[in-house]
Amino acid sequence: MWHIMQFLRRLGLILLWLAAPLAAFAAANKNDPYLLVLRGAGNIALVVASILIVAVLLWRGSWRSIAGKMLVVLWCLPPLLMSAAHLKFELRKHEVLAASAGEARQLGPHFMVGYSSYSEVAHLAGQGLIGGVYVTRHNVRGRGIEALRAEIAALQDVRRAAGLPPLVVAADQEGGIVGHLAPPLTKVPALATLAGLAPDDQQAKAEEFGRIHGRELSGLGVNLNLAPVLDLKPPRRRNRLDFHTLIGQRAIATDPMVVSTIASAYVRGLEESGVGATLKHFPGIGRVRTDTHHFSANLDTPVRELEVTDWLPFREVLSHSRSALMVGHVTLTAVDPDHAASHSKRVVDGIVRDKWGYQGMVMTDDLVMGAIYQNDVCKAVVEAVNAGVDMLLVAYDGAQFYRVFACALDGSRQGKLDAVMLRASEARLQRLVMPGLVPGIHVLGAERQDVDKPGHDDANTAGSRRARL
Repeated sequence: MWHIMQFLRRLGLILLWLAAPLAAFAAANKNDPYLLVLRGAGNIALVVASILIVAVLLWRGSWRSIAGKMLVVLWCLPPLLMSAAHLKFELRKHEVLAASAGEARQLGPHFMVGYSSYSEVAHLAGQGLIGGVYVTRHNVRGRGIEALRAEIAALQDVRRAAGLPPLVVAADQEGGIVGHLAPPLTKVPALATLAGLAPDDQQAKAEEFGRIHGRELSGLGVNLNLAPVLDLKPPRRRNRLDFHTLIGQRAIATDPMVVSTIASAYVRGLEESGVGATLKHFPGIGRVRTDTHHFSANLDTPVRELEVTDWLPFREVLSHSRSALMVGHVTLTAVDPDHAASHSKRVVDGIVRDKWGYQGMVMTDDLVMGAIYQNDVCKAVVEAVNAGVDMLLVAYDGAQFYRVFACALDGSRQGKLDAVMLRASEARLQRLVMPGLVPGIHVLGAERQDVDKPGHDDANTAGSRRARL
């Protein structure tokens, strides 16, 4: 029995030595999106556990030996590191909230944020520090759809009271495995289920799906749906490195014409209800084997091949809709091997704006995804703004908004942001076509642009810079 107790005691010490650096690391990185599950009660539990362990070690006299002293010191670190991380977060938050009215007007419209706290996001909305909000399942969990409807209406009231334009309110209702508000909204099948139907049936059913989504989202106060997915379905078997994107299940088909037919009909149904569509994830992730939720990824296909395959649905749907375009975090190596597409000027301004002539809203995929966040996120934010991106999305972890906005704020104060791009983007934001927003833009190519929209001539003078929403 004595031997067993000795063994357990030694095992406990070994586990304490192994757990101490892990606890310290978690405490120092408490605000990292990967540790989101530890926030709140998890952080409190970690601090309490650290204090209790230190108390037990001291009570048992562990401080008398050098090794014991080291172990006590290690377990003192988590509360200290967590306090330092929290202080850093609060200082950054204070810096953002203290931004001048001019800085808020210049930068705020370019940010869309997911949120958990209504009071916090209402404050951001009232100050003009954001231009949009992203709602998902956790915004209705335990409260119901009516509470979210009232909340969205209240946020728009805050904007009106502050003399600011209405918020863009986005949701992610693709159908199938991605329906972040279904339930309580209707669970619609994936558009991929329509690929085997006759063309007329494809269009009829896709339009019906779009109307269902549009009607329900519009009634909720949502004016932008982050759908449909236009990436081509991977022709190969399941990609085992795709942990969260799951594009094989979300993409419509391998045939670009089938994708165009179904997506166009879906967008028509969505727009009939006054809800805008978002085509994603340009330049296409169907060929990519790495999941950008966690890692950087390269798209190595030549541009000529992409133009007649993966990009056909994007150009087709953009040509006869008012859709926004979401740019993903893959690196289009044939065009810009040094930057992900979401913050590549050669991709956004060079291809989407100049070559395609698209003057609608371009937004990034979630900047909290590992492909961006685990690298130099500040550099990516500044480059995205200068590339012609209109809206920067912070969806999964809304608390990261303060870090991302601080990046833009620092870039602005250091003169790193392109003023011409910002002005062009501001003009595009003023022409958004969504319920409660100023009517305006419907374009792909100069021949489709409205000639009466404000700022039209300025935004296109000398074929030049276009900005982002």
